Amino acid sequence: MTTPGSPAAWPPPGFCDALAGAGLNPGGRAALGAAFDRGWADPARRYRDGRISSMLLDASRESVAQAMGMRAAEVSFTPSATDAMHRGIAGRLAARPGAVVVSAVEHSAILRAADVHDRSGARVDVIGVDPSGRVDTEAFIAAVQAGDVSLACLQAFNHEVGTAQPLADVHAACQEAGVPLMVDGTTAIGRVAPAPPGDLLIASALTWGGPAGVGVLGIRSPVAWTPPGPVDERESGRVPGAPAVAVIAVAARALEWALDATLARADPTVCHDLLNAVRHDIVGRIRGVSVLGSPDLPYLLALSCLYTSADALVDGLDAAGFAVSSGSSCVADTRRPSHVLEAMGALTQGNLRLTLPVGADETSVAGFVDALADVIAADREALGAPEID
Repeated sequence: MTTPGSPAAWPPPGFCDALAGAGLNPGGRAALGAAFDRGWADPARRYRDGRISSMLLDASRESVAQAMGMRAAEVSFTPSATDAMHRGIAGRLAARPGAVVVSAVEHSAILRAADVHDRSGARVDVIGVDPSGRVDTEAFIAAVQAGDVSLACLQAFNHEVGTAQPLADVHAACQEAGVPLMVDGTTAIGRVAPAPPGDLLIASALTWGGPAGVGVLGIRSPVAWTPPGPVDERESGRVPGAPAVAVIAVAARALEWALDATLARADPTVCHDLLNAVRHDIVGRIRGVSVLGSPDLPYLLALSCLYTSADALVDGLDAAGFAVSSGSSCVADTRRPSHVLEAMGALTQGNLRLTLPVGADETSVAGFVDALADVIAADREALGAPEID
């Protein structure tokens, strides 16, 4: 098995942690030289190099906005999706104070931002989910319609188990109540078409094979939103500091390549077929392993492995040439249980998440089930786990 992360290979063989970033896809890599040659100057400057940077930034914004189903003027670039989430919530509450409605399985950045709001004395309604991770639609809509609600937050697909959320029904109810809906589209933009609905939309270049350091905050007109903190002229007054034009241009080109793979090469279907084969093989061969969530997100597979340590599984699979995670990237560096799995009532230990990169093929998962079976058997033996009937 080739070592994951080889810059010469795309997708990296054995790399199954794409939601945490999978390196630059071929589109982004091809744009590197030209982007840094043309986009090094401050786009706010009037001289020639500044104007070139400005045109490159405008073209990149237009490309990303089109993929998000928004107008270019509604899209701003941030240092990360996490920053976009915090900024989206804080700016909305600065413009229109009120309650916030969130699902219990949102990205931790959204839940932390809501917690800050909660500690300030305002109301935060956290709506529960069923065992698959799907939010209680009736309860969510009832909370939105309860009055004095400033913002509702609901993800497109869950980042740990892949379950799709009822965005169409929730968005319609939000529109009826006059409440903007902020959608975490980091799992969808560049990977699943069309873009999810929403009044505020979050995206991340990492998901589609772009560079780190590029998040996207889209705010549809006429949603009221006030910049949190000092007003800045950059990025439509939403994000302070000069934008990283060259990196943004690479991200935009990587997105174009990813969309081509999604639409022209049926990437979701290929990923779904690959992971479906893995899913059936695992369930049929390895006892005590179950699938979490719903197979709605075609490139994600979440597993619960009874009587195992997630750290040991990740390390063992890494040694076998497979890069996987033990949960979402937002909690992978901590020792606390996954809030998503807790909300679902699922086992919070011995969990694995596979997310295939754009353009994945058989080499991404070839031999994975054999390696997983060996690693699980070794870990269970080391732990002295009981036999599973």
